[in-house]
Amino acid sequence: MSDQTNLAAILGKDETSILKVWVNEQLTGSARQGVITEGELKETSRVFLSLFARAVKSDYDEAMSSEVWEPIKAHLAALSRERVIQGFSPAETATFVFSLKKPLFDALRKELGKDAAGLANEVWKLTVVLDKLGLLTVESYQQTRQEIIERQQQELLDLTTPVVRLWDSIVALPLIGTLDSERTQVVMESLLDSIVENEAAIAIIDITGVPTVDTLVAQHLLKTVAAARLMGAECIISGIRPQIAQTIVHLGVDLGDVVTKATLAEALKVALRRVGMTVAAITAKQDN
Repeated sequence: MSDQTNLAAILGKDETSILKVWVNEQLTGSARQGVITEGELKETSRVFLSLFARAVKSDYDEAMSSEVWEPIKAHLAALSRERVIQGFSPAETATFVFSLKKPLFDALRKELGKDAAGLANEVWKLTVVLDKLGLLTVESYQQTRQEIIERQQQELLDLTTPVVRLWDSIVALPLIGTLDSERTQVVMESLLDSIVENEAAIAIIDITGVPTVDTLVAQHLLKTVAAARLMGAECIISGIRPQIAQTIVHLGVDLGDVVTKATLAEALKVALRRVGMTVAAITAKQDN
């Protein structure tokens, strides 16, 4: 039996028993009870071991550069994505591969126990391959988690920049939290889309929920105002508190001819007048 076919021959002969031992290793190790079922774990392990046996038989290369290893890499990438969603840690995810070492090492020792040099060679080669596959699961896990984090951040940005229709041709954008360059872009897109959708003539940008206004924040606001004007809508900035007004004056920020108001209610009154409407109290008729 040559060095190139030792592991392939063992897997071809004992794949079923190796799979059983491997699944038991996972069930008694890091597998989370209740998150994935034993049946799901068995099927995932069976598919991986089958692909692994096929790759080892075809091209047992430590570099894993052959195309026969691509299905295994794809299988591990898919598994890592699922484990991220299921709440597994990177270590628990990588254990799926690393836990295969013991049953395979035991099988090699049983087969090559009398050939110390051959056993050492096979164990080393198998260690290198499984370590690389284990690291691949960690890389896929981290990539997927980063994608999820970025998507959640984008969803959070969308949620914190809601544009509401206050009246015919009047929309409002209440801002909460810090206004940075990335969020400004989201704010602009949301506001401009709403202006087009509602055919708005007035857009109220309320900064009551913005904790501080510095030069950069003021510039972002002016950019948003300029973009809205290009779409044919006039902007009113509300929520100008005394401390914010002092800060703007101290920084020497020129808001130009942008209308500013202390409260959203006052800004709405101005907006209604601009579109030819007024708010009046209803006086109840007294019975004679």
